[in-house]
Amino acid sequence: MTTTAFEREGCPFTEMAAPAAAPTWLDDADLAAQKHEEAVADAVEKCADDTKGQTCYICTEAVKEETNEGLVSGFCACRGGLSFAHVSCLARQAQVAAERRSGPRFLRWSICGLCEQEYHGVVRCALGWACWKTYLGRPETDEVRGMAMSVLANGLSEVNQHEEALPVYEVQLSLLRRFGGSERDMLRVQGNLANTYQYLGRHEQALRVRQEVYSGNLKFNGEEHQSTLIAAINYSASLANLRRFEEARAVLRKMTPVARRDALTLQMRANYARTLYESPSATLDDLREAVTTLEETAEIARHVLGGAHPVTTHIKATLREAREAREAPVSHALRGFGVSAVFFAVAAASWKRGAVGWAVIWLIAGTYVASLALYAAAVIARCGRRDRVA
Repeated sequence: MTTTAFEREGCPFTEMAAPAAAPTWLDDADLAAQKHEEAVADAVEKCADDTKGQTCYICTEAVKEETNEGLVSGFCACRGGLSFAHVSCLARQAQVAAERRSGPRFLRWSICGLCEQEYHGVVRCALGWACWKTYLGRPETDEVRGMAMSVLANGLSEVNQHEEALPVYEVQLSLLRRFGGSERDMLRVQGNLANTYQYLGRHEQALRVRQEVYSGNLKFNGEEHQSTLIAAINYSASLANLRRFEEARAVLRKMTPVARRDALTLQMRANYARTLYESPSATLDDLREAVTTLEETAEIARHVLGGAHPVTTHIKATLREAREAREAPVSHALRGFGVSAVFFAVAAASWKRGAVGWAVIWLIAGTYVASLALYAAAVIARCGRRDRVA
């Protein structure tokens, strides 16, 4: 989630035509079990300070008797006792839901059944390995195995293991092409690849795919569909990363009115604010609008998603950057006046000591710095009236 990470979406794209070979660690059941154990242990360790004295809301145990597994917490928007669980209990819940019916029920591997928010952080990664370990023995043509591959790759991406996530997405796309996957499945996996390209610094490649992702979702799903909103967020983020701020704002202005009051809307607002304060031609009014937008968005995110949600933390970080950008012109001007005042004081002291030459030098230096500060102040005043300064 980087940005932040939502459900990954995409569109048909021809850049990866050759079949992708699965990495050796992907289809090894023993290695998958080992990776799962390591991911669970890492999640438990990182949550240890918050889970002391608590019990799992599912099995009511503090430590799993048969495995000695500890608790995790802060993995969704649930509060109080409902925010503590064992990864194995969450996995078992998801497996039971998935076995009732595929499709939406399978989302229980990624989305909390209580608060309906996505799992995040190390817990999502651990659940990704739990999911893959559960279904990797199924045939390549099995739909559930393909969905499990997505859960694993998204979990790896959630903890920034993008090098490991990339070949999983590539294999998934290759299998869909080989066995005639649906158009919507192609959309989803191509979007995952685009996001991974972005995370790995392949920005131009990510932009090309995300543009097609956005167009494809508009065509197949319409502008109000969640997948289209996600695609708009990702496409605008790529445009902003490549300093194409006006294009990014145009996409966000078009899509934000149809979004709902959820994580997608909040991310759109944050991205829009970013295009304001990062633009080289931003005025002081732009900076003020960015800060105000982010302050309102951060407060909503805290109430709707919780303070620990990655979208909330991302918005808070973006707000800090916007405030720094807003305060920078004023601080530069004040600093300039302060430096010039020091220079004038030194010039006066030199004059009193009879060092006329040095006094003149310090006077000229102070005058020069003061003129720069005055120019900065004039620019700030002009920007406040929304006049663009080259």
